[in-house]
Amino acid sequence: MNERIIPGRLITQAVYNMLSKRALQARVKKFSPHDLRRSFVSDLLDAGADIAVVARMAGHASVITTARDDRRGEQAKQKAATMLHVPYMWRS
Repeated sequence: MNERIIPGRLITQAVYNMLSKRALQARVKKFSPHDLRRSFVSDLLDAGADIAVVARMAGHASVITTARDDRRGEQAKQKAATMLHVPYMWRS
């Protein structure tokens, strides 16, 4: 197939088409541009980046949107819990 490169902006459908083609070539399940954004957000948060910084990098107006894109799951919560230190005081 003869593909031409046309200068200018990519339309949404062109991005979907490219991702579909690459998923087929890689023999992986289809994914969307937003799946890439979710991975971007989750990977940065998992690496310890501040959620406000990640929100700006992802182009989100609110950290609430960024939190919704976080796909790290239960393991991230357990890891965070191990960072918490609660001093224990014995009361008699």
